[in-house]
Amino acid sequence: MKIMLMRLFFTMLFVSERKQIAFMAAEKSPARISQRLFATSRSEMRIIMKLNQIITSLLETDMYKFSMGQAIYHQFSDYKTTWSFKCRNTDVHFTKEVVEEIKEQIKAYCGLRFTEEELEYLHNIKWIKGSYVDFLRLWQPRYEDFEITTDAECGLSIEAKGTWLNTSMYEIPTLAIINEVYFRMEYNYDELLNSFKNRLDEKIRKISTGEYNIGSFSEFGLRRRLSAKAQELAVDLLSKNEYPGSKFVGTSNVYLAKKYNLTPVGTMAHEWIMCVGQGNHKHNPAYSNWYALDAWVKEYGILNGTALADAITTDCFLKDFQLTYATLFSGVRHDSGDPYEWGDKMLKHYESLGINPMTKTLLFSDSLDFERADGLNKYFNTKARVAFGIGTYISNDTDVHPLNIVMKTTACNGMDVAKISDTPGKGMCKNPDYVHYLRRCIDWRMKNDR
Repeated sequence: MKIMLMRLFFTMLFVSERKQIAFMAAEKSPARISQRLFATSRSEMRIIMKLNQIITSLLETDMYKFSMGQAIYHQFSDYKTTWSFKCRNTDVHFTKEVVEEIKEQIKAYCGLRFTEEELEYLHNIKWIKGSYVDFLRLWQPRYEDFEITTDAECGLSIEAKGTWLNTSMYEIPTLAIINEVYFRMEYNYDELLNSFKNRLDEKIRKISTGEYNIGSFSEFGLRRRLSAKAQELAVDLLSKNEYPGSKFVGTSNVYLAKKYNLTPVGTMAHEWIMCVGQGNHKHNPAYSNWYALDAWVKEYGILNGTALADAITTDCFLKDFQLTYATLFSGVRHDSGDPYEWGDKMLKHYESLGINPMTKTLLFSDSLDFERADGLNKYFNTKARVAFGIGTYISNDTDVHPLNIVMKTTACNGMDVAKISDTPGKGMCKNPDYVHYLRRCIDWRMKNDR
């Protein structure tokens, strides 16, 4: 009996040890480790928002993010970028509560995926290719790419680091989130929305009666809108009316363009020229425009062609915007400097190349309101095709001064990048030595490259 009990004891002990060893092995297996990491990640991504979710669709971004995104996917998918947030308002401070809500809203944004209906909509845009849509089917924002702290003079510091393919998509939703959280938590939002509606009604009255005649115009206000509700209200009302001397043609917000059956408007941004031209150590940055235009034509040919002129000054841009590109691109966009001087310069350039300016579009998008657009339209509409992209004036005109916030590319492939526009102070670079170097490169080219 004793012997039997001892055998039973050792058998149970052996089985127990085997189970423990098996359990430890299972815990160390890649699958189990992955499960634990996933569980930890899901736990860390627990979202506690005080406000309703602000970005509810991955289409809720500007059209040019998809224009550039496709070209990045096909030609520069290995590029890495750093994006940095900056608030230009000197009297604005983001409280810790606001910063926490911004974090939670960005987490919620990172939980979104494209729906099949959204992907089908993108695929039906004539210049978007199936290979890019297939990529978007798998794509998702990564909260791990963000670093959000209170370590800034304004109380909010945001950096996003990762592939250009990923981080480029974060800019517009992040800025929209910051705006809406700030105005909802720091002000009486209902009062702001009422003042917004009153001003919007007055704007629509003025173009409906012909007080302002601005020709073709689009809404470009997603990044600095008061709120999603305010922007949608503006787009809805503008699209329902007809105006003598004015025509509302679309919006940069792809989500709203889809919802209201409008044209999604947008081609390229400064990041395209900065990263393509300055993100390769073999390139002279003074030739950034040439590299960027060449890559764009490689992707789109004669489609989707409005060139941005002021990434490293318009004068330097014109060095590269010679007959081939001036013919292929349907027009050019103004985003800094005096719009009248810029427009006259572009007309003269087209004429010097033997191109009739009336076959090309001058798209103005810098700090516009209906009054400025009316003046520009009167001056240029008999000399070229004219169009306007109007942002904050449509999407965030209230009794309170709007935020002047940006999120810009500050590094590409470990190298500094910078914008030197036609308006001093609009650029953003963390390394002043690089800005001086870029200016020297541009100056040398302007003096010596005949």
